[in-house]
Amino acid sequence: MGGVSCFTTTDTVIKYLSGDYALHQIVLIRAVIGIVFTLAVFVPFEGGLETLRTKRLPLQLVRGFCVVMANLLFFTGLATLPLGETVALVFVAPLIITIFAAIFLRENVSVGRWSAVGVGLAGTVIMIRPGTSLFNPIMLLPLLAALCYAIFQILSRYLGRSESASSMAVYTQLMFIAISALIGVLVGDGRFTVHDDPTIDFLLRAWVWPSGRDFILLSGIGILSGLGAYLISQGYRLGEASLLAPFEYTSLPLAMLWSILFFGDWPDLISWVGIAMIFSAGMWALVHVNHNERQA
Repeated sequence: MGGVSCFTTTDTVIKYLSGDYALHQIVLIRAVIGIVFTLAVFVPFEGGLETLRTKRLPLQLVRGFCVVMANLLFFTGLATLPLGETVALVFVAPLIITIFAAIFLRENVSVGRWSAVGVGLAGTVIMIRPGTSLFNPIMLLPLLAALCYAIFQILSRYLGRSESASSMAVYTQLMFIAISALIGVLVGDGRFTVHDDPTIDFLLRAWVWPSGRDFILLSGIGILSGLGAYLISQGYRLGEASLLAPFEYTSLPLAMLWSILFFGDWPDLISWVGIAMIFSAGMWALVHVNHNERQA
């Protein structure tokens, strides 16, 4: 719950900054500050640099690549879509995690949990409204982000059997640094910028030196990113993925609040119905898991 709250707050700040800075520049600065924070705070706490040794480097890199793609897809959509609705679409991820946990991790998922998955997916379809004039293809980006994020968390659970939370957090930040720096080298001069399309412009605009206020904001989300990455890694390392996934829904009300307060983005009635279905599915799954745990 702490980890997803950190990420929801960073999402809000990144949307705020999306009109002035390129996505890859924001991600690079955030990741550099995040990895410094992790190395300074969590690595010593878990035993020093020795804890960064890994026997599963390829899987660590695949896991990092998945969360990088999840972020790029999510924030690209966020440049155009309202914050609350974008986050709600991404919250199909816990349902996908439940499916993947049953298939790949052999976790036991009850009929009630499967029912919650179905309701949540139905809520997602209602929100994106395929086949209608209100359908926005950009909505597919947060859905793809949800798929990448689900794979990331399944790998978190699998790797957590042998890897420390701080090592997983560090390798994640390293992938953010490597990929965003590469994108910056290729397009950071702004020669491919398309000013009349906010989504493409967010991806391809030139790097600029941050103002003092913006650098403080970037530093803040860097620290939150490092904290969130560690908390999420530790959570999925210690607990079953299908048990933890519903807790990610606790940040949905926070995302809606930030969306309304800072951007004035009020979802329409149909979107509220879809959001309510996704949130209710997550809460039902959570209650059902707790009930089963008490019985056990």
